[in-house]
Amino acid sequence: VQLEQSGGGSVQAGGSLRLSCALSGYGANSYCMAWFRQAPGKEREGVATINSDGIIRYADSVKGRFTISKDNAKNTLYLQMNTLKPEDTGTYVCAADLCVWLQAGHEYAYWAQGTQVTVSS
Repeated sequence: VQLEQSGGGSVQAGGSLRLSCALSGYGANSYCMAWFRQAPGKEREGVATINSDGIIRYADSVKGRFTISKDNAKNTLYLQMNTLKPEDTGTYVCAADLCVWLQAGHEYAYWAQGTQVTVSS
């Protein structure tokens, strides 16, 4: 399984960006997938997750502004980020793994390379 991430960049506060994460080597419909981010000097935090049944969860800090989605036909995960704030700045990375693996308490094993998102005030 390999994850190839694209998107990101720099935007002013209030703007929008979209991240994509293409999964190869297996069908995305079998995987739980997630977006994480890490700001400088801070720990990595989960942003949004989507499981194989399409159940979605968001961090409170992004609810109503970010949308996670998955196109199983294209094996691609997306993160639409609207109304961006300076505190959204960080390195964003997607992750994937079999849902049964995660439900057993394991961590995500497959990670993309990450991409920088910078929001200026």
